[in-house]
Amino acid sequence: MRRADRLFQIVQYLRGGRLVTAQKLAERLEVSTRTIYRDIADLQSTGVPIDGEAGVGYVMEAGYDLPPLMFTHDEVTALVAGARLIRAFGGAGMARAAEEALVKIGAVLPEEARAKAAKVQVHAIGWRISEDLRALIDRLEDAVDRSVRLSFSYRDKDGAATRRTVRPLGLWFWGASWTLVGWCELRDDFRMFRLDRMDDIEDGPSFKPERGKRLQDFYRKMDVWGEKHL
Repeated sequence: MRRADRLFQIVQYLRGGRLVTAQKLAERLEVSTRTIYRDIADLQSTGVPIDGEAGVGYVMEAGYDLPPLMFTHDEVTALVAGARLIRAFGGAGMARAAEEALVKIGAVLPEEARAKAAKVQVHAIGWRISEDLRALIDRLEDAVDRSVRLSFSYRDKDGAATRRTVRPLGLWFWGASWTLVGWCELRDDFRMFRLDRMDDIEDGPSFKPERGKRLQDFYRKMDVWGEKHL
């Protein structure tokens, strides 16, 4: 995480007038408490109203907020194009959120930047995605958020069917199809499942993150696989 992003996150965690210890901030941001102490001091020196001390905790004055963000032309283009892509190809909930995000982006941008956003000619037409698929994306996203096992029938590329129980970890969009990344308990390994080959989906018991079966472990394994096959 970039330092600027970490400082932003610290301000967000301290909003609301609640006392938060440096240790808790360090755990959330995966840095040392020494780094948190230094970041807090830097924020205080720039005028952010944070009170407290090491060993006790920190609290920020209620009502404080960050100044409005300024975006470059390329950043505005990326935001608008990204929201349009999600509106076209995401789940129903994603599509609604993307539509609302576009409205909010237009509302907070200065007049010049708003005019640039209106001129962005990057569009996406989601004619290939059905309402059933949108609903399935939302359901799977919810299962990932809640860490709930899923049981479903799955057909491979040859049409052979198996019953899988999976720990859902994330959703990947490939441009033509969506896939679910998860830990397959049948194969005892990571697998990616095309959503259009899944059927008869049932929720199962919840699960806790387990070393070797987490999304970061999947990414690490992908990196190793890529290095071996370069």
